[in-house]
Formats: sequence, structure tokens, C-alpha cells
Amino acid sequence: MLQQISELIKKNRSFLIAAHERPDGDAVGSTLAFYHLLRGMGKEAVVYNQDITPENFLFLPGSDAITRELPPPENFDVAVILDCGELERVGKDAENIRKISSFINIDHHVSNGGFCDVRLLDPGASSTGELIFRLMRYMGVPLSREISTCLYSAILTDTGGFRYSNTRSGTLLAAAQLVEGGAEPQWISEHIYESDNPGRIRLLGVVLPTLAIEQEGRVGSLFVTQKALAETGARPEYSEGFVDFPRSIRGVEVSVLYSELDDGRFKLSLRSKGKTNVERVARHFGGGGHVNAAGCRITGEIDDVRVRVGEAIRKYIFEA
Repeated sequence: MLQQISELIKKNRSFLIAAHERPDGDAVGSTLAFYHLLRGMGKEAVVYNQDITPENFLFLPGSDAITRELPPPENFDVAVILDCGELERVGKDAENIRKISSFINIDHHVSNGGFCDVRLLDPGASSTGELIFRLMRYMGVPLSREISTCLYSAILTDTGGFRYSNTRSGTLLAAAQLVEGGAEPQWISEHIYESDNPGRIRLLGVVLPTLAIEQEGRVGSLFVTQKALAETGARPEYSEGFVDFPRSIRGVEVSVLYSELDDGRFKLSLRSKGKTNVERVARHFGGGGHVNAAGCRITGEIDDVRVRVGEAIRKYIFEA
């Protein structure tokens, strides 16, 4: 697949680069790294995402090039879809993007069923950023400071600061080479983890009292409601990472963050420790992800959703 992707890049001129809606560090870092890769080869490239780039990733080189308005699909030879298990994950413009004649998909989600022929899929990889690093090494592309910064940020965030079980020897070797390429670990970490908007801290203060510990201390959860967002003046993306607070509690194996959306649904972020597989729960509700990190969306009232998720956790994890 590396050869196929390389050949498709070399023989085409114009590319649309997109990742999933509500982008995280891997999505932003990967799309921008691919943007710099293509621009360095003299290609035309546009980075698209329907949602606002989280503030703590605006420091990444090229972030100002991300557009939230999809250009006409006929402008592009190839669509590069990153960190998405299915095309629909890009959001409202998925059907327009589908009109582009050729696709490349690079992803590490175990739930990816392969929606196009030219793809690089590896659920064992720490991040999409790590897979793009592999592709660049295969193509012999120099690791510029811009590319190294973006890919290091992608890997850093999807491994939880190199703390999660997806941190393997290849992950650390890639990170080391990215540092050699110009990525500055302290500078990057400060921007990502130590530059919070005050609204995020105010939101955290409202959300932490919703903490619930259930199923004999094995499940912890937090709720982010529309009311909490309104009271604190926070944006939805400010809750990124809140799911890790219940996960950090001794004895908790599964952590759930319930985020109320403005359309009445709930976005669930699930995290786990060890070999506890939360992807099974997310898949039950039409979502997906990884063994230790997954997500989905559910329609219903808060109490009903909480009961249904609790039952699914019991069925697909603790009784499986």
C-alpha cells in the first residue's frame, strides 16, 4: 500500500486533505503534515475541516491554511482522508467529497472497514501521524521542522503523552527521529497541555461535580451539558481530555464522558485501562475506535442514555 499511495501522490497535481469532524491533535497534526509534504513536492493542496481548529493546536505550522468551506470537488484529483474509519466521519460534506475521483485513506482505527482501495490501515499504530511518518520514510521525504512538529504533536496527543498502551518501540523511535527533524518536545507540550483558555478551566469546575463512580468502582463518568457550556462561555472542544479524569482514579477501568450536543444527542468518549476493550461498546451504538479509546453518539434523555451505556458496558466488557 505504501507504493500505491506514493505513486498516486506522484502522478497527480491537486489534493484535498480532510480528517474527522471536531478534530483532535492527531487529526490536526496529520492533515497539516500531509499538507507540508504535498506542498514540498510542488503539489496543490487544501486542508478542510468543517469544525474550528482547537485553540491549543493553532500554533502548528500551517494551521491558518485550514478552511471550513469545502471548495468545489472538481478542483481536486485526489482526496486524502486521514484518521477516519469511514468517509462520513468528515461530517456534512462527505457526499460532496465522495465526488472526487480518487481516494487515499490513512487510519489506525480498528473499526475501519476500508472504504477505498488505496489505503494504509494499521490498528497497531499509535496514531495516524505515525503512519504518515512511515509513508514519508518510504518516500524518502526530508523531515522539515514544520512536518516534524506536526507529526510529533499528532503522536504525542494520541498516546496521551506517551502514556497509553499504544506507545510501542516504533512509536518512540519515530518520535526520536521527529525531534532530530526539528520538533521541540517542551515547546510543543507547553502549547498543547499548558495553554488552556480560562473558559476551559471554568467548564472543568462545573463538570467535575458530575463525577459518578459506578459498577463497584470500575466505571467513572462525567457530563458536559449545554447548560454548563452556556454558564461558562466555553466551546464544546474545551472538554477535550476531560474523559481522562475519571480514568485516573484508582480502580476505574472504564471512563465515559457524556457531551450533550446542540441537536439533542450525546457524544460519548470512552477510555479504558489495560486490555479492557471499549471499542465493543462504541460499536454497539454505531461508533468505533480503538481498544482503549473509542466514541459514538446516542440519542435520548440523560438518564436513559446513562442506563443504556451502563448496560452495554456490563454486557460487552464485564460479562464478555
